[in-house]
Amino acid sequence: MATSADLRRLALSLSETTEAPHSDRAAFKVARIYVTLAADGKTANFKFTPDEQEFKCLTAPEAFAPVPNAWGKQGWTTAILAKLTQGELTSALEIAWRQALPKVRKSKRDGA
Repeated sequence: MATSADLRRLALSLSETTEAPHSDRAAFKVARIYVTLAADGKTANFKFTPDEQEFKCLTAPEAFAPVPNAWGKQGWTTAILAKLTQGELTSALEIAWRQALPKVRKSKRDGA
């Protein structure tokens, strides 16, 4: 069973992650926000690709569900932390974190 303290500790251990308030939630980001933690600490919203979202929701429907609005169609997925193992939480954070990393641009010198 994962907790909000686990999420905060694991998220902040990922390179260049910072935490900041975001509406009524805590947001964790690198170049972009990749996960938000509810004020009550019971749920978190992860930014997955639509394919990653579908996979998580199919393999662990008791823990993951799309956010029920346009945000959900963009890959935002709610997780009930108490339904996640430490491994599932770590995996979800790493997947979302990778998507939020700054995009590397090629310079004109490199042929872009």
